[in-house]
Amino acid sequence: MAVNATPGFDLQPSAQQVPTATNYITNFDFLNQYLPDTYEKEFERYGNRTISSFLRLVGAEMPSNSDLVKWAEQGRLHTKYTNCTTVAAAAANEAVIVVGDTGVPAFTATNAIAVRVGQTVMLVDNAGGGSNKAIVTSVTEATNTFDVAFYEAAGLAVAGAGATFTVFIYGSEFRKGTDGMVGSLEADDIFFENSPIILKDKYAVSGSDMAQIGWVEVTTENGANGYLWYLKSEHETRLRFDDYLETSMIEAIPAAAPGAVIGGQSNAQQLGYKGSEGIFYSVKTRGNVWSGGNPVALADFDAVISRLDKQGAIEENVIFLDRDFGFDIDDMLAAQNSYGAGGTSYGLFDNDQEMALNLGFTGFRRGYDFYKSDWKYLNDPTMRGGLPTGAGSGTVNGLMVPAGSTSVYDQILGKNAKRPFLHVRYRASETEDRRYKSWVTGSAGGAATSSLDAMEVHFLSERCVCTMGANNFFIFED
Repeated sequence: MAVNATPGFDLQPSAQQVPTATNYITNFDFLNQYLPDTYEKEFERYGNRTISSFLRLVGAEMPSNSDLVKWAEQGRLHTKYTNCTTVAAAAANEAVIVVGDTGVPAFTATNAIAVRVGQTVMLVDNAGGGSNKAIVTSVTEATNTFDVAFYEAAGLAVAGAGATFTVFIYGSEFRKGTDGMVGSLEADDIFFENSPIILKDKYAVSGSDMAQIGWVEVTTENGANGYLWYLKSEHETRLRFDDYLETSMIEAIPAAAPGAVIGGQSNAQQLGYKGSEGIFYSVKTRGNVWSGGNPVALADFDAVISRLDKQGAIEENVIFLDRDFGFDIDDMLAAQNSYGAGGTSYGLFDNDQEMALNLGFTGFRRGYDFYKSDWKYLNDPTMRGGLPTGAGSGTVNGLMVPAGSTSVYDQILGKNAKRPFLHVRYRASETEDRRYKSWVTGSAGGAATSSLDAMEVHFLSERCVCTMGANNFFIFED
């Protein structure tokens, strides 16, 4: 036996001062030779990156055990029609009034105009040409018309041909010894519905990477920290999913939305995706829309107040807005001498200024109580912040949400129930709760469900949002 020949590589430095395959030092090699002065903490350059907070502030969550959530909202108590015509001439003692409004629900043989003989009505020319008061003498339900006799000696104030009138009922009158009112009215309930959608996400990491430790300590938004990168990535997936649970409830639209393609079905619906009615969609469809720039003057807010007067007249309202809209309101209030520190209201928070300000709300009162809070979702540059602006862009600058709850008919309970104006319904039963599911599969990380050399963390939720009394909401667009 003998020692083998000299090893086949040179242990001496090369005389050539050039990088070769054996002397070139990579960045990785450099870090192994010379210990840098390294910050072990990962710098949080964007602060708290999550945007989910809106629904937690204004809404609630309740279980549902159906593919469809339905509720009924009360209709108006009194009758008013705004598109009425007549062919009667000026000064006529009587006239036939034709109701041209589209009923809600639409007028049918069983759902005729809500006008009865003996009721007294006021007619106002929509062009400002005059007004009359009259009594209803007959009603023809098949044609949505009714006859009136005018109280005024001068008869019909305006020539009827081509004129449109607004008519509302203010009472009734009957002669002595006559029968009572013929027929009765049933309160209209307007039915709405929404369907939950299934949201999913997943994070996967191999078993080998789980056993790898790094030299940078990572920190998550919830305060967890460590040197295992997969812990951070898994948590970020969870946070991202949490955000999507909220933003989906805000942005979702039905797959068969108005303007769908041929056949009445969008391509998404044809592929089996049904969508859902998100908050923005519901408010744009059934609520109030301000467009053409932010309301920047008291006169603008007076227009908003006037609209609220015609709806539910909810006393306290919260405006979630982007930064520019917040500045506009601040500038508007600063210009009013009467709105100093002593004129600021914190009624929603029991007039506790500290409580309101700590929650990020500031308020003022003009007809109603208004509170504003910056909405991170509208400012985040990776979400709605920084989107192109202008008419038709769909840019949302703010959302006004009424505070409190409303009465609706709950079909499951079979009676009226108090519900928050804005709340989430998630699928759940005695055997399956789909509010927020999370589970692990694979063979790493303690899981033992398959031969896959990895850990897969799954997330799932099935939910929809109910925007009740959308007529009391306001959305502010460009």
